Amino acid sequence: MSRIIAIDYGKKRTGIAVTDPLQIIANGLTTVPTHQLVDFLLDYVRREPVERIVVGHPKQMNNEDSENMKNIVPFLNRLRKLLPDMPVELVDERFTSVLAHQAILAGGLKKKDRQNKALVDEISATIILQSYLESKKY
Repeated sequence: MSRIIAIDYGKKRTGIAVTDPLQIIANGLTTVPTHQLVDFLLDYVRREPVERIVVGHPKQMNNEDSENMKNIVPFLNRLRKLLPDMPVELVDERFTSVLAHQAILAGGLKKKDRQNKALVDEISATIILQSYLESKKY
């Protein structure tokens, strides 16, 4: 089998998570500056078999797209053009940052580590990927 990549897209930096080859476990991979994201993904899919990419879909409580979606759409268009055979799906990302902060607190990390925004982005991507995996089970 091949991996699934999840992306928590941000204006400055983007969290990335990936499954194991059997698509059982979601793991944080890294955080990259957003302007380097496409290059990172192209390099990654050259080195690893990837089945699909899931991208966090920022929504408001009323189910409408949030403001960050205007930044994500051009990225999605570019990604689909560069990787035309790669399925790309949007996954609701509401509350992932809150859940990431809670996970960091529950993990007992020091205050300095809790303030690491890159870590929050990576954990958010992991939560997006885990919710995607769970949705496919049922």
